[in-house]
Amino acid sequence: MLLPWEYGVRNLARRPLRTALTLVALSTVILLVFVVVGFIRGLERSLTISGDPDVVLVYSISSEENIENSAIAAQIPNLLTASVGGTLKRFGTDHVSPELYLGTRVSEGGARGSGDSENKNQNVDEGGLGLVRGVTISAPLVRGEVKLTDGHWPGKGEVIVGKLASAKMGLGNAALANGSMLNFEGQSWKVVGHFAAGGASFESELWCNLTELQSATKRQDLTLVALKLEPGASHAEVQLFCKERTDLELRAIGETEYYQSLQQHYKPVRVLAWLVVLLVSGAGVFAGLNMMYGAIAGRIREIATLQAIGYRRRAILLSILQEGVLLAAAASLIAGVIALLMLNGLAIRFTMGAFVLNIDGIAVLLGCGVGLMLGVLGALPPALKALRSAIATSLKAV
Repeated sequence: MLLPWEYGVRNLARRPLRTALTLVALSTVILLVFVVVGFIRGLERSLTISGDPDVVLVYSISSEENIENSAIAAQIPNLLTASVGGTLKRFGTDHVSPELYLGTRVSEGGARGSGDSENKNQNVDEGGLGLVRGVTISAPLVRGEVKLTDGHWPGKGEVIVGKLASAKMGLGNAALANGSMLNFEGQSWKVVGHFAAGGASFESELWCNLTELQSATKRQDLTLVALKLEPGASHAEVQLFCKERTDLELRAIGETEYYQSLQQHYKPVRVLAWLVVLLVSGAGVFAGLNMMYGAIAGRIREIATLQAIGYRRRAILLSILQEGVLLAAAASLIAGVIALLMLNGLAIRFTMGAFVLNIDGIAVLLGCGVGLMLGVLGALPPALKALRSAIATSLKAV
C-alpha cells in the first residue's frame, strides 16, 4: 500500500523555510545549467546559420583559419572575374565583394573633420575591440542575409552598425545611435544606420566604405574576396584557379565550409562548456544530498512510525522521492521561466564577435532533465539510509 499523494505535498508545507531554501538552491543550480547550455546552443547556432552555400571566400593561404590576418592584392577581384566562370551576374554586375576585415579599438565620441586636432583626439572613453569590415556597394549582392533595419548605406566618413556590435565592443546602445560618432583607426566616423543578419556573425561588425578604410589604415590590399556563384555551380573552378596561380598564394573555400571549420576550432570550448554542465550538475546533486540528509535526519521517528503502522519501505521511499521530484520540478519551472524571459537572446561577447544565448527546446529539455535528476539523486541516498535503520532504534531517536 502506497502513502497518499497528499502526504508528500503536506510534508513540504510543514517546513516552509527549509522547503524555500531548497527550492532557491535547486533553482540556482538549474539556472546555471540553462546559462551554459544556452551558451553552447547560441554559439553553435551562430556558426551554423552563418555562410551561404553559393558563396566562395578567397583569401591568403598563409592566414589559415584566422581570416582577419589575410592580405591579398587589390587586383585579385578583377583577376577572379576575368579568369573564373560561374560567378552570378545580374544587370551587368558581377556578384563579387572585395573586403577589408580587421579588429581594432573602437571608442565613442569625437568630431568629424581634420582641421580641429583637439576634437579629432577627443574620446569619451577607451572603448572596446570591434570588428570592422570595409565593403563596396556590391556587398549586399553577395551578403544576402544582411539587411538594413534603419538608416542608409555608408558614404564618406560614415559607418553602419550590426545588431550585436554594441555587445562585442562593450559600448552602450546610445553610443551607436544614428548620428553618434565613433573613433577607430585615427579617424572619426558617423553612424548612419543599423543592420541585422538573421543571427549570423556579421551582426557583430561595423561596415564602412572600403576605400575610406584603406585610406585610414594606410593599406592598399584586401583581406578577402567573396564571390557568389550561380545556383548549383561548383566551387572547384575557383579552387583550381587558386591552386594553379601559386604566385598569388590564394586559398578558396566555401563560406559554409569555413564556418564549419570554425565549429571544429571552437570544439574545445564546447567540450569545456559541457564539462561545466556536468560539474554544476554534480555540485547540485551534492547540495541536494546535503539538504535532504538534513531534512530526513529530523524525520527518522516519523519514518519509523510509518513502518510500525504497516507501510512498507518501498512506499515510504516513493513518498520521499515524490517530495524531492516535486521540489525539483518546481525549481525547474522557476529556472525555465527566468531563462526564457531574461536570458534568452542575451548578447554574449566572444572572440569571433558576439552571439546571443539560445534557450531553445534542447536547452529546456536538458535543463529540466537535470533538475528532475537532482530531485531523484538528491533524495534517494538519505532515504535509503534512514530506511535501513532498525525500527526500534529509530523510534527512540531524538
